[in-house]
Amino acid sequence: MRGYRMSYPLFRFGLLLTVAAFSISPIQAQVTPGTGLRLVYDDFEDENWSFVHNFPKSSEEQDGQQRYPAGYSTNGKFGEGLKRGQPDLIKRVTTPPGGPAGSLGSLMLRSRDTGIPNRPAYKTNQDDFVFNSSSHVGTIPVYRSPSCVVRVYLPPFDQWDNKTGTTFGFRGDVQTTKEEQKVKKFLFFKRKKTVKETELYWPGMFIQFNSKTDPQYNFDSAVIIVRGDETGEDFVGPQIKQVGWWTLGMSFTPDGRVHYYASPGVDPLRPSDRIASKYPYGYKCEQFNTCFFNITSRDDNRTWSTPWIIDDVAVYALRR
Repeated sequence: MRGYRMSYPLFRFGLLLTVAAFSISPIQAQVTPGTGLRLVYDDFEDENWSFVHNFPKSSEEQDGQQRYPAGYSTNGKFGEGLKRGQPDLIKRVTTPPGGPAGSLGSLMLRSRDTGIPNRPAYKTNQDDFVFNSSSHVGTIPVYRSPSCVVRVYLPPFDQWDNKTGTTFGFRGDVQTTKEEQKVKKFLFFKRKKTVKETELYWPGMFIQFNSKTDPQYNFDSAVIIVRGDETGEDFVGPQIKQVGWWTLGMSFTPDGRVHYYASPGVDPLRPSDRIASKYPYGYKCEQFNTCFFNITSRDDNRTWSTPWIIDDVAVYALRR
């Protein structure tokens, strides 16, 4: 305002408020994935680790069919995703060089037929491999700042399905409360009523292969795609400049944000590994249910997906 002169005490008070607001900003309040108590995990060190597929798998997304009994790991940690079905190959393998310290076993995930069983769609489809953390520790409210972490082995590019597109996903299953206006009819009158409903959504990170056989790329490479921003759109994250082991993680903080992290190697994630912090779809996250993996293929009854290997899948949370 013209002619207005702030007194020193008032200026000082305003400055303190500004500093306080900055010190508790959502970005600064992030929790690095892997912080707190490790509530449930699987490191695949059990030599008897196995998965019961119970084919044919579900394909609810394509044809509305949930086929029971669903596939499950014998240790109760993983299960088939009923929306799309589990990967065709789920196998414990020897940990590739450079993996987590002391690790002797990891898990390979690979698919060929990712759509409706025995009906190839000849287009990219995906399978879901679900970590059953909620059956062990329940859902986790975001005031406990839950997080999930996984180590992923990226094979040499000549072993990837030689087609530009996403090929692997690491995602969270979370929920919020959404308000909707619904019209209620009573005799000749209409009345609008605000209804609160639980809304599930699935933020995460995908690994996209960019093939040199595609005219727009001069050499094989990969990039992390993040889902998603406040409008629900995917956006491009860091370029993957080296293959081998990577660590991916997501955390879900009391302000409702989702924080995305990625780093080459198997060391614990650090604050500097953060890619982004977002309210996907404009939602504020309230509960973390679990995490899961996507494996995509061409679904042509012939071409196998990239051979993905994961290790040390874990869910964390702060103490109550």
